[in-house]
Amino acid sequence: MEALIEFGKILIPASLVLYAVYLTVRSFIIKEIEMKKLEVRTRSIEIILPARLQAYERMTLFLERIAPQNLLIRLNNPGFSARDFQKVLLDEIRNEYNHNASQQVYMGEDVWNQIRNAKEDLVILINEAASHMPAEANSIDLSKKIFEMVMEKKVDLILLALTELRKEIQQTF
Repeated sequence: MEALIEFGKILIPASLVLYAVYLTVRSFIIKEIEMKKLEVRTRSIEIILPARLQAYERMTLFLERIAPQNLLIRLNNPGFSARDFQKVLLDEIRNEYNHNASQQVYMGEDVWNQIRNAKEDLVILINEAASHMPAEANSIDLSKKIFEMVMEKKVDLILLALTELRKEIQQTF
């Protein structure tokens, strides 16, 4: 019996010391894990933030480049027929879009949908304007028709997408 009491005198303090060491080590490990998580998050922000900013810049440039007033002036060639010019315009819009499609991973879904809708709206507008052109119409005639249709629209989806893109940038930075 006395051996059991002596064993208890050694075992109970040793257990308390072991438990205290366990709590201390556990607390230290938890703090270290939190520090590593914070460090990883900081590093990812340092890497992703510039990429997001570049994505916003590229999509702003995309929207500016496909805006009818810029697109028509940049690509117009009086030697083109209206049908040829329609093809040039649609090819340019699709190429610009395909070149920048990967940027969607850096922006919110709503903003990306607005950018895509603005592009699709412009494609529809160009096709609709071209469908009203006689066979002998040239690129200038098509440009005039597109400008007329743009002026008749109540909502400029490209401007709306640019506005939403700027709002998201301001929320991010």
